[in-house]
Amino acid sequence: MEYVIEMNHITKVFGNFKALDDVTLKVKKGEIHALLGENGAGKSTLMSVLFGLYQAEKGEIKINGNQVQINNPNDANNLNIGMVHQHFKLVHNFTVLESIVLGRETVKAGFLKKDDARKKVIALSDRYKLKIDPDAYIADITVGMQQRVEILKMLYCDSDILIFDEPTAVLTPQEIEELMKIMKELVKEGKSIIFISHKLNEIKEVADRCSVLRKGKYIGTVEVASTTKEEMSEMMVGRKVNFNIEKTDLPTGNAVLEVKNLTIKAKNSNKNVVNNVSFAAKKGEILCIAGIDGNGQSELVYGITGLMPLNEGKILLNGKDVTKESIRKKCLDGMAHIPEDRHKHGLVLDFDLQENAVLQTYYESRFQRHGFIKFNAVREYAKKLIKQYDIRSPREEDSVVRNMSGGNQQKVIIARELDRNPEIVIAVQPTRGLDIGATEYIHKQLIAQRDQGKAVLLVSLELDEVMNVSDRIIVIYEGEIVADLNPKEITVQELGLYMSGVERSVNYEKKA
Repeated sequence: MEYVIEMNHITKVFGNFKALDDVTLKVKKGEIHALLGENGAGKSTLMSVLFGLYQAEKGEIKINGNQVQINNPNDANNLNIGMVHQHFKLVHNFTVLESIVLGRETVKAGFLKKDDARKKVIALSDRYKLKIDPDAYIADITVGMQQRVEILKMLYCDSDILIFDEPTAVLTPQEIEELMKIMKELVKEGKSIIFISHKLNEIKEVADRCSVLRKGKYIGTVEVASTTKEEMSEMMVGRKVNFNIEKTDLPTGNAVLEVKNLTIKAKNSNKNVVNNVSFAAKKGEILCIAGIDGNGQSELVYGITGLMPLNEGKILLNGKDVTKESIRKKCLDGMAHIPEDRHKHGLVLDFDLQENAVLQTYYESRFQRHGFIKFNAVREYAKKLIKQYDIRSPREEDSVVRNMSGGNQQKVIIARELDRNPEIVIAVQPTRGLDIGATEYIHKQLIAQRDQGKAVLLVSLELDEVMNVSDRIIVIYEGEIVADLNPKEITVQELGLYMSGVERSVNYEKKA
């Protein structure tokens, strides 16, 4: 059988850590081949070897039956291999057009010729229904739009082998559906796709075959149509996974967090991105804010946690007015924040794990004396968190966080925030980009907080998560709360109508 890609017996080592241990992957021409595994299983590392970002210590790569040496991404591009990375590789002060042609510029007499490039980019965007504004700056567009730019960048280079690394991690349900259609369209044209994911629903939806990695080892390849989600999840994590989120009904207590008439204006205009929002999160409940990305939920959380100034309104924590308090003071008063962007607001990427573990507590007497850090105490604390929260990294507490997988970076944040014993946990997209094992674990942690009588404010785009984890749902649309719902009394379709602004609850009807 002819394979478009053969990666045979690939071994990749970082220091003493074997990221890939004798892994073989074979992809047929014109198929969508899923690569499934937990965070840190080696999926992205394997694809980075194929794309020339890493060199394997052992093994061989064949493209269309010919053995090749891929020393860098230019070699990969010359072999018609393109890759959309999990964390986009775009230049923020470039336009969309400049980002797409970067490295493939048409130049005449030393000057960049954009006209032909613009025509080709617009033709590609029309053909694949990837609507973009070629003149918008990357810094000003949504993550969903950045995803489109990355795909167009691959198509502009005429790539035949397309690697999608966790492409749906930052997309809304509608954008995911659109991306699936595009992927199916591309393979119809004879392109071959490697689709890295840990979302079993998506793999069942689009993939033909699926190869599974676990802890750097190759477990096997299965036909997707004839394999159940349960079988794939067991291959992935090495044990049976409970897809049902188990939680008991609890009576709710007093309000922990009260938000009153909150209004926040956009950074660059006079428009209200959060408009007169009021709600309360109570003890013993998981209150979820649901909405399509870009409807003000990010700014609302920034306002509550202190990352963005408020124009109007009040925030009360256990009855105490904390509106004007600093972020540290809010933390001391019992607010924990698992941020949407773990790299920007959750971690210092060039610090190691133990330093990140004490970012909010280093000034306490247990970790410092007369202004000097007690390094042994910090190390022991980090070791405790690693064990308690199952954080996996090659050098344990000495691991530089930048080099850890996304799921384990997230676990560091969750361990740090929950270990402070907060009154309310504000969790924004806490399982974004995480595998099924890590997702199950994080849901259990949030439910444990709620069962201890704490309040949890969850912001999520994952409809399954919204429906299964929350006790109550408030829907935000264009910066306003439009509904307060009981997840047991509505369907996903009804929730979608509120999220898209088609429906508005009677309680939240606009006054005529």
